[in-house]
Amino acid sequence: MPGIKPGMTKFMTAAFLRRLSLTNFRSYHAAQIELGGVPGPVVLTGANGAGKTNLIEAISLLAPGRGLRRATFEELAFSEGDGAWAVSAEIEGMLGLATLGTGIEPPIGEDASPTRQCRIDRETVSSAAAFADHLRVVWLTPAMDRLFNGPASERRRFLDRFVLAVDASHSSRVAAFERSLRSRNRLLENPQSDPHWLDAIEHETAEVAVAVAAARAETVTRLSGALAAARETAREFPLAEVALDGWMEQLLPAHSATEIEDRYRALLKDNRARDAAAGRTLDGPHLSDLKVSYAAKGVTAADASTGEQKALLIRLVLAHAGLIKDMTGFAPVLLLDEVIAHLDPKRRAALYDALSNLGAQVFMTGADPAAFGDIVGRAQVFEVRNGTVSAGT
Repeated sequence: MPGIKPGMTKFMTAAFLRRLSLTNFRSYHAAQIELGGVPGPVVLTGANGAGKTNLIEAISLLAPGRGLRRATFEELAFSEGDGAWAVSAEIEGMLGLATLGTGIEPPIGEDASPTRQCRIDRETVSSAAAFADHLRVVWLTPAMDRLFNGPASERRRFLDRFVLAVDASHSSRVAAFERSLRSRNRLLENPQSDPHWLDAIEHETAEVAVAVAAARAETVTRLSGALAAARETAREFPLAEVALDGWMEQLLPAHSATEIEDRYRALLKDNRARDAAAGRTLDGPHLSDLKVSYAAKGVTAADASTGEQKALLIRLVLAHAGLIKDMTGFAPVLLLDEVIAHLDPKRRAALYDALSNLGAQVFMTGADPAAFGDIVGRAQVFEVRNGTVSAGT
């Protein structure tokens, strides 16, 4: 853990935003929200389409990756602007007071490709991965409701977000692995490709594949421990069990990374003809799956009811947030988009209690202010209307 820095509160246990500013972002020409000097619940209410999710999406860009919607730069820009946009936040983070900012400059020329800029205290940094030294962000959105019944690729992306929140370099490993697979596939398209080039790319592919698998496996092991440790808390949310389904991940506990790399290289070489015919690589961690089960019923999450699946997701997110706090000493910022409205009163109260025990800054969105009645007295409330944000009553 880094030492106490100037501006850091000695006994702080949560990183949080003090102020958020948006410029030409989504539905906001310009907006600024003052969030006070302590973490806690922040409620954003307003009609559907008013821009609540846009606000928390802006916050999600203060973490490594592409944000909670994985939007393009063009999609993030204000429709009546010049294509540029900016998000900035003054935070009390893991290294003390800091200002984090990200955005793109106005494009120059028709063929210009916009490049995202990231800054800390107005100094340019190489990528949003540097933000993780100051702030960790976790989110839950309605799009995740289909997680357990959707394709394995969505569960891998969900898991990679979990890994990224504790290991900011994970996205670069995943990107390197995907590039290696694409390069190998292109070489396999040409029957006359030099075998030495294939050997070289498969050497690289195996190396990064094992690194990706190891990071995922380590996070799942830690998450399993966090879930087990929280077994007696928030009982209204069913206990989830998690595991990785993939031969490489299964071998990791008992075999060295070098052994697994060698095995994967041999497998890639043996399967060149098969993969060439398929037009893709048919084995590797890019096909692994995150398995989630409802422990008390002994069924997979996919076989649970819609309400049970939502509760399992909340349990996973709470455990992940607790894990981040245990690993870093600071609770992450949580973004809960339209979560409250789908919970019965008992589970709603249980969620509020769990969030209070976590001590995090939690942004919650919802169209119905009445849904937040149990928490409004201890929350900052803002009303969102067509690109404007005002303090609620």
